Amino acid sequence: MTTDLQIPQLLAPAGNWECAKAAVENGADAIYFGLDKFNARMRAENFTEADLPELMQFLHLRGVKGYVTLNTLVFPQELKQAQRYIRTIITAGVDAVIVQDVGICRLIRHISPDFPIHASTQMTVTSATGVEFAKELGCNLVVLARECSIKEINQIQQQTKETLPLEVFVHGALCVAYSGQCLTSEALGGRSANRGECAQACRMTYELIADGEVVDLGEPTPYGLRQRKYLLSPQDLSGLEVLPDLVKSGVSCLKIEGRLKSPEYVANVTKVYREALDRLEVEIPPSPPYKGGDKKAPYFKHIEKTDNAEFTTSNHKKQKAPLLKGGWGDREKYNLEMAFSRGIYTGWFSGINNQELVHARFGKKRGVYLGEVKRINKEKVTISRTDARNVPIKPGDGVVFDCGHPEAKEEGGRIYGVEQGKDVVLTFGKGNLNWQRIHVGDKLWKTSDPELDKQLRQSFAGDNPKFQRPIDVEVHGEVGENLVAIARDEIGHVVQVESTIELVEAHNKPLTTQRLQEQFGRLGNTPFYLKNLTNCITDELMLPVSELNKMRREIVAQLEELRSQPKRWVVNENASFKDVLISDSPNIPNSPNLIVLVRNLKQLEAALKTGITTIYCEFEDPRKYKEAVEKVKGYRLEVKGQRSKVENAPPISLSPYLPILFVAPPRITKPSENWILQQVINSNADGYLIRNYDHLKFFANEKCIGDFSLNVANGLTADYFKNRFNLERLTASYDLNIHQLQDLLKTSPPSWYEVTIHQHMPMFHMEHCVFCAFLSDGTDFRNCGRPCEEHEVKIKDRVGTEHVLQADAGCRNTVFNGTAQTGAEYVHKLLELGLQNFRIEFVNESPEEVERTIYRYQQLINGEIKGSILWRELNLQSQLGVTRGSVVS
Repeated sequence: MTTDLQIPQLLAPAGNWECAKAAVENGADAIYFGLDKFNARMRAENFTEADLPELMQFLHLRGVKGYVTLNTLVFPQELKQAQRYIRTIITAGVDAVIVQDVGICRLIRHISPDFPIHASTQMTVTSATGVEFAKELGCNLVVLARECSIKEINQIQQQTKETLPLEVFVHGALCVAYSGQCLTSEALGGRSANRGECAQACRMTYELIADGEVVDLGEPTPYGLRQRKYLLSPQDLSGLEVLPDLVKSGVSCLKIEGRLKSPEYVANVTKVYREALDRLEVEIPPSPPYKGGDKKAPYFKHIEKTDNAEFTTSNHKKQKAPLLKGGWGDREKYNLEMAFSRGIYTGWFSGINNQELVHARFGKKRGVYLGEVKRINKEKVTISRTDARNVPIKPGDGVVFDCGHPEAKEEGGRIYGVEQGKDVVLTFGKGNLNWQRIHVGDKLWKTSDPELDKQLRQSFAGDNPKFQRPIDVEVHGEVGENLVAIARDEIGHVVQVESTIELVEAHNKPLTTQRLQEQFGRLGNTPFYLKNLTNCITDELMLPVSELNKMRREIVAQLEELRSQPKRWVVNENASFKDVLISDSPNIPNSPNLIVLVRNLKQLEAALKTGITTIYCEFEDPRKYKEAVEKVKGYRLEVKGQRSKVENAPPISLSPYLPILFVAPPRITKPSENWILQQVINSNADGYLIRNYDHLKFFANEKCIGDFSLNVANGLTADYFKNRFNLERLTASYDLNIHQLQDLLKTSPPSWYEVTIHQHMPMFHMEHCVFCAFLSDGTDFRNCGRPCEEHEVKIKDRVGTEHVLQADAGCRNTVFNGTAQTGAEYVHKLLELGLQNFRIEFVNESPEEVERTIYRYQQLINGEIKGSILWRELNLQSQLGVTRGSVVS
């Protein structure tokens, strides 16, 4: 079945020059890379501003686009530097910039009306409304959240009025939390993932605690239980199996993750997907049943082969590759697992399957599974031939023995000899292994293939192009005139060259189509290959071969010159971030306002007793908001009644203002989830917390406050949300420390903001449901039995801290830091700068703890106690366990 569908662009990562070459020489259509600031992979080698002209010239010569990642939040005092970066990027002819920060999108569009902006996956776009938000902001493409299924991608395409091109990650590591919404590294170590400093806490070990008891997640093995502790570490994404459906969905770009990976990884994965996409240009195979990692299987199963299929690569060489039901085979699977693998799986593409996404056995690279150790005899290891039937095993390969404790030092080394028979017997160099640490039943993984690595390095070694791009040549000529050749590349460049010798009648060897193809097709060591030649010569004419060769060389030279020219974007030379940054406005004097967020009805009742006038509710079940609203209304009537009988008033705090209640929708909204938002608005609350782009649209006619998940880190972002969407105020980003908060308040009106000064940081916010995965046999909400409603669950980290786990109405989980944090010591500084709104949040505190904590913070903002006293006092209460947290620099 041939297809008219557009084959998506293949986008590869490049953490350095070698990776860029590896991507280009293995068929990437574009690469993405970071500079030394403002990129989400600060641990990568990265490029410098000075590298840009040379890098872009190299890429464009080879027909490859280059995108710069500017995908972090930008703080107020960094706007000037960011502006300089943007000008340098545009001037260097970069093809697009990938952006997270809303304010930076505004700044780029202010500087240049036509320079392409790609909305990063860090912007957490999960719906058509999110795509429309990006379009209105000036973006030209949207990178969807990794959590979107193919079904949801199709829905987004159908629901978007004026669709933007969509890009999705197709391969690589999966973050367990929504990109742009993970605060774990910030909470635990002061290293913000929104600033490119992710500490990969999701790859660490955790214990599951339900109702105060540790849940046994052990799997039986011949030598005891094998514990599953990597509860938050997903398998790596591989979309190869569902590639036909991704192409059918109409996505414009497929992105490979891996700017921290090696050049060999980049070459390997790029080559696999390049060949698979080229194969789809000929034929899209039927969609396979979605398969992936198997929670209960001891290793990742091979799929049976089907017939061989012939396919053509962009290098116009026909090859044979074993195809599986999904269009890929053992060779591709082997190569991808050797590139880097924690297990490969289709991620969320086929929907949610909590039993397969996270197997929890390990959180680091494993490679290819070889089998279980059957025997150990005289420093030889025997493994089952059945397990290793499709895996090449050779002397020199590296292996590791997995005894079920990947967090500890593991035994491994190079294979010295291989004996193939009924079973496979492996020998190792004398003294290379500690045999006392190797056991029957250990699992053996192949982690290194020097032969494959050598082949991959050769694919991008040297200066001569390995991967060539197509050109078409059209030839015209008549006797007595010069031969004219018109050449076109795949980008649209056109050159015309003429012979310096006139054509004459041929006595022998006329310029036949075959002869012209031979001469113009000799394009070795150039970036091109001849795809099509059109011979418009009608007579039998001739021209010396030397002249044809000269014309061919001239075509190459002219095309290279055209392709090497930097892109010219329109630039407003006088544009500055100051033009769009709202100048300071006079702050209206007001008394400090303490805001309380509660997460259950008992906490709400406790907050009402303290006289708090602004209360936020965030409940798992939005249907309970109606009861919360009724409680607040009842309290208002009670207060009014007390005011009419002041002389008989009971001992309850009487505020001059009646309390108002805001309720919070879930942080993520997927296609077809507006029913949840309808449940929220049906509560008839006084107002609503805005947490994503869908909320901005759905609650547009209501009283709204922007929450922390909007990632407001500078005045440009704040102005866009505050004034374009008429929000009451905004919650400052949790990535800001005290100095950055001060800068924010100095560079935009303090009345725009509220700051959270006490909370259990919401660290991971994720599609992965820990309740479903480990407290049920179900795959999702339809068959899990809802253990989230039956159990109080925590996860305990390596240092013994128990972090609270809660689910929301969309079955998404949030892990709250078990240790609360406070910015109490800095409240006086923030008050001096004009900040009036301070928030404190509760998770699972008792009503008594809620009342006591609110009372102390009321004393703090009224100047009755110092922040240091409050912090020390709360620190002594072990049930709160307060630390200073990320508000400190």
